Amino acid sequence: MSQRQSRTGPRRRHVMSNAERQAAWRKRHLQDVDGQGERLNMVVPVQTKAQPTRLARHFGITQRELLARVLAETESKVVDGLSRSAEKAYYDGTQ
Repeated sequence: MSQRQSRTGPRRRHVMSNAERQAAWRKRHLQDVDGQGERLNMVVPVQTKAQPTRLARHFGITQRELLARVLAETESKVVDGLSRSAEKAYYDGTQ
């Protein structure tokens, strides 16, 4: 039995570059369930990096969940102390 070759030669798969592979991985993995995730990337002091690691382990949650909780609680405390106009300005980003 003979094998047929296409007129254009053997088919070649597109080989992705490292940047393309990384972009595809980020697209698949760096979003939450609703596809609304955002990447947060920063350089912090070693002590600051160790704190969420310890706290998350202590509470049995992920660092991501810890950060979300701490920010939500802090923002709630700030907003609770604002007047209506100041709260509107806060959320509009005009404060």
